[in-house]
Amino acid sequence: MSPLLAQDPTLADFGRDPWWLVLGKIVFAFAFGLLATLLGVWFERRVVGYMQVRPGPNQVGPFGLLQTLADGLKMAFKEDILPKAADKVVYFFAPTISVICAVTALSVIPFGPMVSILGHHTPLQVTDVPVAVLLLLACSSMGVYGIVLGGWASGSTYPLLGGLRSSAQMISYEVAMGLSIVAVFMTAGTMSTSGIVAAQGDATRLTIFGTEIPAPGWYAILLLPSFIIFFIATVGETNRAPFDLPEAESELVAGFMTEYSSLKFALFMLSEYVAMVTMSAVTTTLFLGGWRAPWPITLWEGANSGWWPMLWFFGKVIALVFVFVWLRGTLPRLRYDQFMRLGWKVLLPINLVWILVLSGLRSIEDWDTRGKVIAVSIPAGILLIATLFWPSRKPQPKPTTQEQVDNRPYGSFPLPPMDLQVPPSPRITRVVAEREPANIVAGSDSREV
Repeated sequence: MSPLLAQDPTLADFGRDPWWLVLGKIVFAFAFGLLATLLGVWFERRVVGYMQVRPGPNQVGPFGLLQTLADGLKMAFKEDILPKAADKVVYFFAPTISVICAVTALSVIPFGPMVSILGHHTPLQVTDVPVAVLLLLACSSMGVYGIVLGGWASGSTYPLLGGLRSSAQMISYEVAMGLSIVAVFMTAGTMSTSGIVAAQGDATRLTIFGTEIPAPGWYAILLLPSFIIFFIATVGETNRAPFDLPEAESELVAGFMTEYSSLKFALFMLSEYVAMVTMSAVTTTLFLGGWRAPWPITLWEGANSGWWPMLWFFGKVIALVFVFVWLRGTLPRLRYDQFMRLGWKVLLPINLVWILVLSGLRSIEDWDTRGKVIAVSIPAGILLIATLFWPSRKPQPKPTTQEQVDNRPYGSFPLPPMDLQVPPSPRITRVVAEREPANIVAGSDSREV
């Protein structure tokens, strides 16, 4: 067995660690989710501030790094208001459900290969099971219960509408997300997260149409349509802009969080950012090679061994979090009917057709599987992107000023000509004349003053 493959953990490597090592992994995974959330809030505010040409947090701590901690302390000491019509038990536990589901998903995420910790050869992963990806889907699906119960238990109309929106949103995009993972199952031949990462390390050279090319192991390229649909569904599942309809302040005040305050509101905000980081880690594991180094770092023989893979893993997660923030600072919020139409009429049919095509390609015996999938995946992904961003209607030419005047309804107030020069204010003219009397020439145009 090669040194590279020897670093890949298998299901047999789990369940043999001492209790203190298992506890240390659990604490590390929880600390990663919490610390990534604190830095994620700061990162989002700084990046969006840069995009909007404003500084962002820069006063509390170096580069404003302690701003999120200060906000958390401020929320902790705020008054905790309990609505009279609220169901007290469900109202209290709803934020906790969302946080627990988001953090639990990190337990099956591989952070790195086999390493040596105090003499114990162990994988950098809390645990792994043969159906680990189904556990990720279950955590993603259960997280919506916190939002739905929070909206219902508040005893108010707007939070209830936000909770119902979230449930419809989860149902719509969970189907597309599940079908995207089906393509990963078919290609990797396993549902184990460590096995999927190991399957993406099989980079070989293929001959396609008489040309020898290197075959990328990452499923983001091998299964490009599934990767695009999965990431779009991820944004919808985490209620991030432009799909943040359950908490749309333009029509629902604040959505399911309207009646929450103090630490309970902080828990809801924490769950959103933990879910964003967790789903970025899931996307990295399933489609971006997990902890494996990207090219050209792979030219170094030790890139995928030891503790270095943790650096590549965190770098990929940060890059995906940046995409989340980029979407928020770029795209406007969709209408609810547009959002549902995208999930049911665009993503779902395309995903079904792609699964059928992928199944047909794998049934051909005389053609290399990886090569034929790549030959179809990249054009299909480009076609999918073109379908999503193709304008739905032809842009209408802007009417001229005369056309606007001719088309105005009868009896409306007449439009002034566009080249009308408004005379300056007499007060401004008088003040300027008092300050600079030498510049006033009798009979000159007042606009020259």
